[in-house]
Amino acid sequence: MFDPVLLKTLISVAETLSFTCSAELLSLSQPTVSQHIRKLEKAAGRILVARDTRDVRLTDNGDAMVGFARTILAAHDEATAYFTGSAMRGRLRFGSADDIALTQLPQILRDFRQLYPHINLELTVNQSGVLSRRLGAGQLDLVFVKQEPGESDGRVVRRERLVWAAHKSLALDRSAHVPLIAYQAPSISRAAAIHALEESGRTWRITCNTREVNGVIAAARAGIGIAVFPQTMIPPDLVDVTNAFDLPALGEVEFALLANPATAREPIEALVSAILKRPSTLASA
Repeated sequence: MFDPVLLKTLISVAETLSFTCSAELLSLSQPTVSQHIRKLEKAAGRILVARDTRDVRLTDNGDAMVGFARTILAAHDEATAYFTGSAMRGRLRFGSADDIALTQLPQILRDFRQLYPHINLELTVNQSGVLSRRLGAGQLDLVFVKQEPGESDGRVVRRERLVWAAHKSLALDRSAHVPLIAYQAPSISRAAAIHALEESGRTWRITCNTREVNGVIAAARAGIGIAVFPQTMIPPDLVDVTNAFDLPALGEVEFALLANPATAREPIEALVSAILKRPSTLASA
């Protein structure tokens, strides 16, 4: 019922209280601005702008229309973005390391699905090594995984330090075996932990083997042992115990996006772009 062009003109007049200034801002002539307001008033059946030789002001109906205009234009912009993006179609088989999937990634995927509703997004959550092998076998199109620095030619989202973490109630004699909570092999964090302990001469024993990050977190919360996490991914109820227990440095890990070269590029680049636009949120979870 109400032309978005006319609504934009009304909002400009409301903000400037000047037909002349509005004309300049909108790159229109002053008579065109006046014409837009008259057309909108005719469509509404109400006087929206009171003007005389000295000033311009909105009527009560004009104030109400400005509120509606902002809502209508916001919905118009949202619909335009939605249907512009929805032209992209196809299937995208996406894999994410389980600990990454616990961060802000779900919100990114929700936003992606809203913007590209005709892309059939299939999500697989697993350990990084499993996902990389499935990518190589052509079973996935894009994976977001942890890897050793410089391990592949994928797009690196960030790099960060690995740290030791445990429940604050855990006590450990520095001469005792280090109780290690670890993923089942092969695992980057498991390998880093064992290598660092053996290089430093510390003895260790596996107190919990698990296939997923929820198992690692549950065991650590229960005080069963010490786990390895990327520094920004330590759950809030666990603490960094590297210095408290005099544990060796673990090195760094990369978070990277790896793509299947045989997959159509457009859906992959759309999701990669969505993730790369928010690396800080992924890193601060």
